[in-house]
Amino acid sequence: MSNCPAEIGMTLDQIQTPALIVDLAAMEENIAILAKRVAENKAGVRLMPHAKTHKCVEIAQLQIAAGAKGVCCQNVAEAEAMVAGGIKRVLLSNEIVGADKSERLARLARSASIAVCVDHESQVDMLSAAATSQSSTLDVLVEIDVGAGRCGVPPGERAVALAKYVASKSGLRFAGLQAYHGPAQHFRKPEERTAAITKAAQLTRDTVALFKAAGLACEVIAGAGTGSFENELASGVYNELQCGSYVFMDVDYGRNQTDKPFANALFILTTVISAAAPGRAVCDAGLKASSVDSGLPAVHGRPAVVYAKISDEHGTLEISGEGRVTVGDRLKLIPGHCDPTVNLHDWLIACRDGKVEAVWKVARGW
Repeated sequence: MSNCPAEIGMTLDQIQTPALIVDLAAMEENIAILAKRVAENKAGVRLMPHAKTHKCVEIAQLQIAAGAKGVCCQNVAEAEAMVAGGIKRVLLSNEIVGADKSERLARLARSASIAVCVDHESQVDMLSAAATSQSSTLDVLVEIDVGAGRCGVPPGERAVALAKYVASKSGLRFAGLQAYHGPAQHFRKPEERTAAITKAAQLTRDTVALFKAAGLACEVIAGAGTGSFENELASGVYNELQCGSYVFMDVDYGRNQTDKPFANALFILTTVISAAAPGRAVCDAGLKASSVDSGLPAVHGRPAVVYAKISDEHGTLEISGEGRVTVGDRLKLIPGHCDPTVNLHDWLIACRDGKVEAVWKVARGW
């Protein structure tokens, strides 16, 4: 495997750094916990975990083996990788624009169940043309803005009109609603998340009622994430949950006030390459190894060592008290934000009991 930092059987000390490692025991427990929680619900809510977190076919397969009904993706390349890896149900929980991307997605629908979101008629036209040319059928969800202020038409009549337009087009099947509140995942206090999802759920409930009055069956009502899924479960509105980060977790999710038992399972393995000054050291994991959109990474299990500053190829560490760091030491960093950190790497090194058990390719592209 070209430029792969590890081989099966290696110890952590043998892995070339910086490298992205997965604690298999922690990840498997995270997958089992959410699968059990979803299975316990009495309303038939399904789990469609978001593959944009891990971008890895093998992890998607583990999620499906635990009970997930398929996966969500955020771009066409991710969807292509999942279908090539044997995943039979994929929701592209995003809008796409362009004949090429639309045709790639429609081509996938010849061998798997593929759904995609829309919030404008021009997207619908491109998808219809692509599905017709590929002799396939795409399921389409109308996305509504339930508070994220990103994609999505306003809830209500505008969503109904767009759904009717979808239903009128060849090669497309109107399948339901996408109603995801992204920012709510990172509201720190439980009451803040509850308030946001209560409002989102009511907007969604009202829109579903309008669909029903218009004679449109709303088979899928999708949304939710790692920070808020308990609220969507409790709402009685959503029937598909799109949690993603729960498999890995990160520093930012660690700031949420929550009793959810998910553990950190993703780490950047890094080597100390300099310790030339008292109280300071430098590791080889910088901006090219860790996303900082949600803050700096944190040093795992070393409270006296703080990741204080970042540059392209370096991370500056501050050492206090009885902390001791020397050149050649290996450290594990918890990423500030797991999803974009994974996207910086080509490989996930899956480890158990300090040894490499598997090496998985990260599916990147657009």
